[in-house]
Amino acid sequence: MFYTLDIIGTVAFAISGVLVALSKRMDPFGILIIAFVTAVGGGTLRDILIGDTPVSWMKNMTYTYVILGSTIFTVVFRHKIDYLRKSLLLFDTVGIGLYTVVGVEKGISAGLNPIICVSLGTISACFGGVIRDILCNEIPVIFRKEIYATACIVGGFSYFLIKKLPIDIDIAFALAGLIVIVVRLLAVRFKISLPTVYKDEAK
Repeated sequence: MFYTLDIIGTVAFAISGVLVALSKRMDPFGILIIAFVTAVGGGTLRDILIGDTPVSWMKNMTYTYVILGSTIFTVVFRHKIDYLRKSLLLFDTVGIGLYTVVGVEKGISAGLNPIICVSLGTISACFGGVIRDILCNEIPVIFRKEIYATACIVGGFSYFLIKKLPIDIDIAFALAGLIVIVVRLLAVRFKISLPTVYKDEAK
């Protein structure tokens, strides 16, 4: 289940990276680079922080093949993916949901404190998008008032609570990831955001 979620998250993030690159009208090489850093950027930082090197995508070529395949698929069928912005939101949200629980579980496997595990999950989920947005000359979503990293934190701590229930670990994985996705989508749907320190924000 852990590996499956990691692969699905990689696909989701790669597609979100391609959608952003296409909106910036990048060339094929630029599209592939953005897809790659979006998909593995957060996981790479996570693995380096816990000393798990070489990092996952260097040890397992499946990640590279999955990113390449997702990139080609999205470029070829980009006109079939209606509502580009909504598609980006969906794939990005699925990516952060799956990568959060993957990162948390990696922290648990490394014997780290639950707070650090949740931090690793948040880094795994968010920092690929941060790198993507910086390279595409955008202010990263995580640095704006949107509910993004907050959703990862809620899902991360929920995972520890759900694991205490008498249910299968795979179900706990799925539920925690779903919590991240639902929190993020509800925040976007109902325009829920973090408080701002800027008094003229509403102007």
